[in-house]
Order: sequence, then structure tokens, then C-alpha cells
Amino acid sequence: MSEKSEFYIVRKRAVPEVLRGVVKVNQLLASGKARTVNEAVELAGISRSSYYKFKDDIEEFHESMAGMNVTLSCEINDETGILAELLGIISACNANILTIHQSIPISGVADLSISLQIKDNTDSISQMIRKIEEMEGVRRIRIMGREKQ
Repeated sequence: MSEKSEFYIVRKRAVPEVLRGVVKVNQLLASGKARTVNEAVELAGISRSSYYKFKDDIEEFHESMAGMNVTLSCEINDETGILAELLGIISACNANILTIHQSIPISGVADLSISLQIKDNTDSISQMIRKIEEMEGVRRIRIMGREKQ
């Protein structure tokens, strides 16, 4: 089971260059400006090992994501009720589910991609992710992409 997150808000100038590079790689991949991690790390000027070391630990902060579509990537255990509970959290946070794609579980773990529409009355994305992350059976969650509606 992965360690549960604690978050900090830090000014961009305090973030080490390598971590800013990881954010840049994620932006390049999400936007399609780079098709592979190799291509993206080269454009961002960081090593592949640095990217893989920190890729799940840093994301851009957006105070308000209202008017955005957000895609979440999750790894969940193949157990009855986990997906239903996860969707219940999203619903309780007033996000509109646009699409759900779940892989066939391999070795008891399924990959899940959920695209959400964030509205004016949607709760904080950080709080929603924290609630999902705290669920039993959720191994990993991260924001994979964002785009304006």
C-alpha cells in the first residue's frame, strides 16, 4: 500500500529546478507536445531517473479549476465496492463524471481513468484526491490532464 500524502503549498521560486522539470515533463506529455517520456525529459532538460523518481510527487497548483475537465489516473485493488466508493466521493464533491475507463485487473490491480467536469460548485480537487487516496484499496491516484471546457 502506498504512503498517504501530505501536501504543502510552496512558492514556485522555492521549488528545486529538477521538480519544476518534472512538472514540465507532465505538461508536455498531457498536451501531446511530447509523445514519449524520453522526448519530454529531453525537452525539459532533466534525466529520466529524476522524472521517474518524482513524477507522482509534484503537480501544478490551480486555485480554481472551475470550467476545467480533469482526467484522473488511479490504480485500485480488484475488490467489490472500491469503484462504487470512489465514484461516490466524486459525486459528493459535485464533480460531473464524463468518462470512465477501467482495465481488466491483472494480479488483483486495475488501472482506472476518470474524466471529470469541474463546475463552480465542485469541492476542492485536492480534498477530493485526498479522500480517494485515503480509501482502502486505492494504491495510487494522480491528475493526468487538464483542459478548459
